[in-house]
Amino acid sequence: MIVLKVRILKGRKREMTFLTTNIYIVCKRLALVMAFMATVFASYGIAHAKYIAPPSTVGEAVVLIDADTKEILFAKNPDKWMHPASTTKMVTLLTALELKGTQLDELATISSYATSMEESNLGVRVGDQITLEGVLEGMMVASGNDAAVVVAENVSGSVDKFAKDMTRIAAKAGAKNSVFLNPHGLTQKGHHSTARDLAMIAAYGMKYQMFRDKVANDYYKVPYQNRAPETIRTTNHFIRNKYPGANGLKTGFTNAAGECLIASATRKGHTMIVVMLNDDNRWEEAVQFLDYGFKLRGVI
Repeated sequence: MIVLKVRILKGRKREMTFLTTNIYIVCKRLALVMAFMATVFASYGIAHAKYIAPPSTVGEAVVLIDADTKEILFAKNPDKWMHPASTTKMVTLLTALELKGTQLDELATISSYATSMEESNLGVRVGDQITLEGVLEGMMVASGNDAAVVVAENVSGSVDKFAKDMTRIAAKAGAKNSVFLNPHGLTQKGHHSTARDLAMIAAYGMKYQMFRDKVANDYYKVPYQNRAPETIRTTNHFIRNKYPGANGLKTGFTNAAGECLIASATRKGHTMIVVMLNDDNRWEEAVQFLDYGFKLRGVI
């Protein structure tokens, strides 16, 4: 009888041990499953918390680029051939700086051809005494077609030669689908660029202080040496409106191109550039896209 009780107790003990072990294994597996599910849901939540919807746009071609990394953060028809209008003058500026950046204090020669350009114009006259740097600054602030021709003729000897230099410098900056035939951007068959190319050129230019200095001016006093200096104001309402960190870049309009804008801003060391071609809502969208870029980078 005693032996039987001992055997029963030992059997129950083994059963309890087996049951306890099974419960432990089940609980451990359940804990692992719960931990895995918690990780999945946490990751899902983080991913959705970080997602930021891009702005909508009425522009025909739009590109937002991180100028520091060259990463494209938004693109709509980025490689479509477009009329660049006066955003061309950004390339004119860059080409002049690349080819004659150390000789900008030389007096420029003003030709009658330059003064015959249709508006918009800086207002230079044949015989004016003004440095090439003064012409460049005035060109960017007033979007002067006359000034653009003066730059071309004084840097490369002619508009045609300078246009070839523009296309070459643009390619050096990363443009793959652009051909420039004039320095001002007035409509001309075969003169075209893309939103992506203009973004790459702008990002390339913004690396240089001389370029940045000449694309950010709200006002400029044109330093004529033979007549009274003339104060002009930028055509760029993005700069006028004082968006935080705004530091450029260039407007453009022709009937063929529509309303165009390249806008740039630097905040907390990060530079964003947005290119908008044929965009009737360019001023508002510039702010929206730059905000979007800075949010993606955690700046605002």
